[in-house]
Amino acid sequence: MSKRAGGEEPRSKVRLGVIGLGSVFEPYAALVRDLMHEGRVELAATCDVASDRAARVRRFLGQDAPFSTDYRDVVERDDVDAVLVLTAMPSHGEIAAAALDAGKHVLVEKPMSIHLEEAAELVAKAAAAGSPLLVCAPHVVLSPTYRALWKRIVDDAEIGTILTARARYGWSGPTWGRWYYETGGGPLFDLGVYNITSLTGLMGSVLRVAALAGTAVAERQVDGEVIEVQNFDNYQVLLDFGEGRLAAVTTGFTMSDYRSPAFELYGDLGVAQMLGDDWAPQGYEMSLADTAGWTIYGEADAAWPWTAGLRHLVDCLIDGDDLLIRPEHAYHCLEIMVAAEAAAATGEAQTISSRIDPLPYDPDSIYVQRSGKLDHDHRIRRHRD
Repeated sequence: MSKRAGGEEPRSKVRLGVIGLGSVFEPYAALVRDLMHEGRVELAATCDVASDRAARVRRFLGQDAPFSTDYRDVVERDDVDAVLVLTAMPSHGEIAAAALDAGKHVLVEKPMSIHLEEAAELVAKAAAAGSPLLVCAPHVVLSPTYRALWKRIVDDAEIGTILTARARYGWSGPTWGRWYYETGGGPLFDLGVYNITSLTGLMGSVLRVAALAGTAVAERQVDGEVIEVQNFDNYQVLLDFGEGRLAAVTTGFTMSDYRSPAFELYGDLGVAQMLGDDWAPQGYEMSLADTAGWTIYGEADAAWPWTAGLRHLVDCLIDGDDLLIRPEHAYHCLEIMVAAEAAAATGEAQTISSRIDPLPYDPDSIYVQRSGKLDHDHRIRRHRD
């Protein structure tokens, strides 16, 4: 096995510190339990600004761990190898930077920061020679369905050049966390980031952004109190990939329900659509110009968790796997979102300066349903009227 970041030897177990024990902790805890059971993770320390949340560690992980209300007590511990940052968005960048400075590997929930300059510093820290690994949510590029789509659309170019695309993700909005509606939050950072990550992974770098946004629900009940909404809660974002290729993203705390694909990709040789949500795929469907009707491909792994970036980080540290979720990609998506906010506020399209490399997949390792018994069992053909 190859040496990991910082020249360290591969380890048999990752000693994990968890910072943030709120609503996002519970789904991550399920994966932490699995990794602990497999002997690949050891819980070393936990933290939350609310001291009464310490009890959630035993509730969800079945054991106690050293607890603090100050994140520095976790990142500075000698017995912590990696830090899981699950706090409110406004503190993501500060905590991730402190952990990297302390030599810890980091998984930070989305977005990596709410400030572009702070995010750029995180990318620089992670890119330095011998630096720890930085994994930035969302983890959509790890899902088997997304990889299969990438293989067919990007590597094999089955639908040709993607000319236009449409994506959406929204819900009615959280009833907790004032910051979602007041400062440093909003649906674009919370929800639209999934669509933007997915589209850029398949279509490449965005060159310009235009947007319309507004506050559709002026007051919300949050944590039992009625508050005035200060952030935009409803977005229509237009992405320009160059050469006339465009995509639209619809997101907001304004959707009570929906039945439509997570994203739709329209190429000059066909169409591909992910069913379900980016973070919870339900398979995909394709319509090719030389084939009548649509073909639906069932979900390859219905149990795939959106928290999978943590297992990926552990696999990179223990098994020497290549990092597939790159900080530069997360930064590009953040720049797009910050630019969309500016475009909505000013009415002027914004230029994007950062660029991203293609996703670092190994095409030969991606399983794609194509023919034979698996095709017969997992495909449904729908003919056009």
